[in-house]
Amino acid sequence: MLRAGRIQTLTVSRLSDYGLYLEDGEHNEVLLPNRYTSLADKVGDSKEVFLYHDSEDRLVATTETPLLRAGQAGYLKVVDKTVHGAFLDWGLTGKDLFLPNRNQQGGILAGRSYIVYLYEDNVTGRCVATNKLKSFIGNDDITVQPHEEVDVLVASESPIGFRVVVNNRHWGMIYRNQVFRPVAVGDRCRGWVSRITEDNRIDIALQRSGVAQVRDSAEMLLALLRENGGRLPLNDASDPTDVVRLTQMSKKTFKRAAGMLLKRGAIRMDEQGIEIRK
Repeated sequence: MLRAGRIQTLTVSRLSDYGLYLEDGEHNEVLLPNRYTSLADKVGDSKEVFLYHDSEDRLVATTETPLLRAGQAGYLKVVDKTVHGAFLDWGLTGKDLFLPNRNQQGGILAGRSYIVYLYEDNVTGRCVATNKLKSFIGNDDITVQPHEEVDVLVASESPIGFRVVVNNRHWGMIYRNQVFRPVAVGDRCRGWVSRITEDNRIDIALQRSGVAQVRDSAEMLLALLRENGGRLPLNDASDPTDVVRLTQMSKKTFKRAAGMLLKRGAIRMDEQGIEIRK
């Protein structure tokens, strides 16, 4: 079945003056315009494409990768506004994503970026954006577990930390006192579920816990040493602020990482700092 907003692998069914016609397993066809084809393409080839509706409301294919697909939340920039709504840059040449007035919450300004969710309209089948996220993002039915690695989108900032979208489905929180690197609204990164409360709040950490975290931090510290000529002016007595500034780790994490590297014989530590053993 051909559906907008999704990446699908289709088969070249025929060639035309306008491009390649691709078909799914049910022999439904969609055009891949000439600008996305090559002379080497032939009938029977498989093509991985993204489907969307063009300005004339026709379902078409592209080999470009959009910034968002159906069922995903993202941070997109408003490139134009009309009396009917706003248009967002979602990474496709010559085709912007529509954010109708009915789907807007708060003032939407051209040139600004917003957290939006992309869905397939159940009447028209077109890809539509909304920044009214309540219908798509919620914590009534939790689908993640503690310690699970998750996709994280930073949605907003508050005095206590950052509210994030987890796996495009749930709300989570990263607390400010657990952030040791720059974080901004719109950032997408991996995180780990540190806790799920009885009232279904999800706490997220930007690093793994336990031995896995120490192992990851040790590798990061070793890479930082290599990038800085094999030495850093840090040791067990260093000020925590200096540790965060130079490594983007808490002092506790730094000490554990350095301890693991010392046990491996990968580094040495003295009053001047740590360095890679030659």
